[in-house]
Amino acid sequence: MSQPLQYNELRRDPILGRWIIVDTTRPRLPESVLRKDYQDEITEPQNCPFCPGNEKLTPHEIMAQRQPGTAPDSPGWSVRVFPSIHPLLRIEGEPERAAVEMYDMHLGVGAHEVIVETPEHNLQLCSLPDEQVESVLWTYRDRILDLHKDHRLRYVLIFKNKGYAAGATISHSHSQLIATPVTPRTVRQELEGSRKYFNFNNRERCVWCDMIKTELDLEQRIVLVTKNIIAFCPYSSRFPFETWVLPLNHSHDFTHLGKTEATDLASVLKNILGRMNRALNNSPYNFVIHTAPNLASRSGHWTTIAGDFHWHFEIIPRLTRVMGFEWGTGFYVNPTPPEMAAGILRNA
Repeated sequence: MSQPLQYNELRRDPILGRWIIVDTTRPRLPESVLRKDYQDEITEPQNCPFCPGNEKLTPHEIMAQRQPGTAPDSPGWSVRVFPSIHPLLRIEGEPERAAVEMYDMHLGVGAHEVIVETPEHNLQLCSLPDEQVESVLWTYRDRILDLHKDHRLRYVLIFKNKGYAAGATISHSHSQLIATPVTPRTVRQELEGSRKYFNFNNRERCVWCDMIKTELDLEQRIVLVTKNIIAFCPYSSRFPFETWVLPLNHSHDFTHLGKTEATDLASVLKNILGRMNRALNNSPYNFVIHTAPNLASRSGHWTTIAGDFHWHFEIIPRLTRVMGFEWGTGFYVNPTPPEMAAGILRNA
């Protein structure tokens, strides 16, 4: 008899309204408590579950960019996607909501997938050919489109952790996807702020487009600009060398990415990550894609989003630690002005 599935829990903070995933299926102490030799983990190719030939070490693949004639779960792929072996959220089941005394809780239903960006064990995203980075971007788009067919899911976040300090435990270049049955608080704040600005300006001006125009006019914080894409260190950067990458033309949904734009985006993303590697001594980093939520899951919700929001990448090098003042107030302290950071990246 098969064992019943175990789910983590999404618990809602009753004051701030944010949702927290509590790992109730594998409760454990953080590794920084358990290990004194807390450092980056490097997986050798022969033991790496993400390397060709080791496909049986992962769950069955969901999709892959493959050479013609090669079978699923075998070598011959260039980009490969499969469920996480330790998923924070499971695709099976219904996101049942329950009350625990005064608290709200959802069963941990969603999706958690791994996107292996290259079969080459020792190559990072910034070292891949432009065409390979573009294939990774198309894979991101295809997975979001597929998961948006599931009306249980409200939001799909693509993110990358590079380096142990940024959350990675396997060095082979990969990113991840988590789809949630609720819209994450940070994304919701961006959506609400964008809509407020749009409405204040008679539904004629997008805050993201105005920000792009301002950065182009001032030229102080731009790292790179092409025909379709701009990369700049935002005026109110929370962290040193924080960089945003956006399309120059207004677009609220990453899944609307066009061919010319994707080619340009692949080149810019690779370029920016390479500049960070050179300027910041190959530091760990995270990036996320913020895009429109799954509008099909809530009919009539965010009715102005096509005009007021703008999809974008946020790239955060992990160079500083968050202090008590920052935790206690929400004020981030950035020791490196974005104007300085942009100049260093331009010259890297």
